[in-house]
Amino acid sequence: MRGNLRRRLGVVAAIGAATTLALTACAGNAAPADEAPELELSDEPVTLSFTWWGNDTRHAITEELIAAFEEEHPNITIEPQYTDWAGYWDKLSTSVAAGDIPDIIQMDEKQLSTYAANGVLMDLGGLSSVLSTGDYPAAVLGTGALDGTQYGVPVGINSYTIIANRDLLDQYGVDLPDDETWTWDDFVDTAAEVAEASGGAIAGTQSWGFEDGGLNNWLRQRDSALYTTDGEVAATEEDLESWWEFLLEATKAGATPAPSATIERESGGLAESFTATNQSAFGPWWSNQVQALRDASGQDLVALRVPSTDGASDGWPYYKPSMFWSASSKTEHPAEVATFLDYLANSEDAADLLLAERGVPANERIRDYITPKLDDVNQTVVGFLDDLAPEVGDAPPATPPGGGAIEAIIDQHTQKVLFGELTPDQAATSFLAELQQALDDAAV
Repeated sequence: MRGNLRRRLGVVAAIGAATTLALTACAGNAAPADEAPELELSDEPVTLSFTWWGNDTRHAITEELIAAFEEEHPNITIEPQYTDWAGYWDKLSTSVAAGDIPDIIQMDEKQLSTYAANGVLMDLGGLSSVLSTGDYPAAVLGTGALDGTQYGVPVGINSYTIIANRDLLDQYGVDLPDDETWTWDDFVDTAAEVAEASGGAIAGTQSWGFEDGGLNNWLRQRDSALYTTDGEVAATEEDLESWWEFLLEATKAGATPAPSATIERESGGLAESFTATNQSAFGPWWSNQVQALRDASGQDLVALRVPSTDGASDGWPYYKPSMFWSASSKTEHPAEVATFLDYLANSEDAADLLLAERGVPANERIRDYITPKLDDVNQTVVGFLDDLAPEVGDAPPATPPGGGAIEAIIDQHTQKVLFGELTPDQAATSFLAELQQALDDAAV
């Protein structure tokens, strides 16, 4: 299984390089940012292509939403193009390279700057006469802007969290931790206690280190970040070394599963995770994943604040957009694109279908509208984010072009640390070199 995963990661890295090359090839076609499109709906039938990633549930909801929009706007047909996350960016970069850019694009934060820098994305500020963003907090809306240009409208907000299985904690006689005061040491001690109480039947916590959400939180607690506001690498070898050293300490303490079990489950996605299968009491996840985990688990899962170094969290938690709505800079139908984007962002009819499937809405008016309609699990997530609000700091600096490669880079290095192929200090040096190379390769 480990070998299969390594081959998969090699493919991911190759895709990342191909994406950069494909996007760079079309960079010269970018429309000037100051050329606002004329927004006049056509009298003729118009077809717009709309691409997104997701699972079957999301696909069904989105197709229902498209049908509702088309009923309101019979002159506009939306052509759906969707896939899962694993194939999404390869498919999108191939479309871009072929000059067949979808009109409306579901966009991720780690890819936003790469596509924007290469002229793929429209300045949404030019759609403001149709696309309203007045119900978005300025700080949240700003996460979709680069150098003052709005390339994405945030869809939902979430925060990195530790998911706790209350049923398993009760079963093994372990108290739910106080997440307002717990430290990383408390987290490991509690996880190890659960594993011991179960006689090894379950893990204390799922392992971590396979994506950048946890690393971002670790760095912020040390007054650092992955990147500077100028798009340079900001993380230090010392910070990264401490991160992997702590993971090894947790593994040796029996708080996490054996590395081989971790890697096998990590390759299986959310549905096969220790959290979803009730085989760990804790796990690091994004808050918008609670519903999917709860559906798979069938048990009482609760979101907790991420532990801290000193038992306080003021200023380092942050809200991350779950995704953005973006548009092609080459669309031939900007008025229709603006109309559909406004429907996605501001329509209560759309909200009735979307609810919190793409995260708790970033639009505050829509969020207030749907909250009473949410099920108990999602209402709990809304409450968690509300409770977190006084502690939330500014979002980390935007991921620079090429930074999307970090997923494969982190994954590979954490595997090597867990299997003893790299020491934490060696991994830190190698990680920074590979990340810097990815940014250099994407420079335009």
